[in-house]
Amino acid sequence: MKLATLRTASGGTTAAIATGDATYLALPASDVGALLGQPDWRAVVDAAAGETIGNPEYAALTPNARKVICCGLNYGDHIQEMGRELPEYPTLFAKYADTLVGANDAVEVHGSGRVDWEAELAVVVGSELYRADEDQAREAIAGYTVANDVSMRDWQNRTLQWFQGKAWDATTPVGPVMVTPDEAGGHFDVRGYVNGELVQQGNTSTLVFGPAQLLSYISQFTILRPGDLVLTGTPGGVGMGMTPPRFLQDGDILTTEIDGIGCLENTFRIHSSVAANA
Repeated sequence: MKLATLRTASGGTTAAIATGDATYLALPASDVGALLGQPDWRAVVDAAAGETIGNPEYAALTPNARKVICCGLNYGDHIQEMGRELPEYPTLFAKYADTLVGANDAVEVHGSGRVDWEAELAVVVGSELYRADEDQAREAIAGYTVANDVSMRDWQNRTLQWFQGKAWDATTPVGPVMVTPDEAGGHFDVRGYVNGELVQQGNTSTLVFGPAQLLSYISQFTILRPGDLVLTGTPGGVGMGMTPPRFLQDGDILTTEIDGIGCLENTFRIHSSVAANA
């Protein structure tokens, strides 16, 4: 099944299930994260009888996620382009729910001149996990979605800690839908485009740490709950790895696509006194 968080005419949001081409059925939950917090959420979906919504406007999939945890340097080609060795353990950092935006929202950036793209598969947690093994972690995956870990490289590179370049409010698009594992398949082709030009392409079969490994590892030190997100890393082709480095310009359209899940398309408005390629 495919689930989404849609904006309603009243300005709120509702969780919804896809019923056909661009048609959704409203569910009794404010968003997908809230839906997953119901122990019987699958039964709720099966019994859905809400309003049918056409021409959906997507909100961030889990706008109130309590934890958004990201893995850096998790594709072999991206690790190589960044000049690093294969890691023994996942390189993790956190974002806040404030960073999340919808699949077609415009992204406003103030104060960075090196705005970079990172197309990613994201995992949506469906049940509580703490000190879980990989089999338990795999069972706790509610589904998969598309994300872009947009990064402000000038801020990221100010120190050895990445947080300040990664956690900018309203800069991380997530969606448009969550696809449950039974429908999603095993591995995913992940692609990123800038103004229609393919800049990133990879397959999750080449991840150093797969989704279940990541969830299990994270759960050893912090509890994961329904609606939490784990971003699994980005393939090669980021702007900072190009020669010369290339970054998003004001008005650029960033497209993030994963076969079988969907596509994000976000226009960037970059307000900075710093030259974009400085």
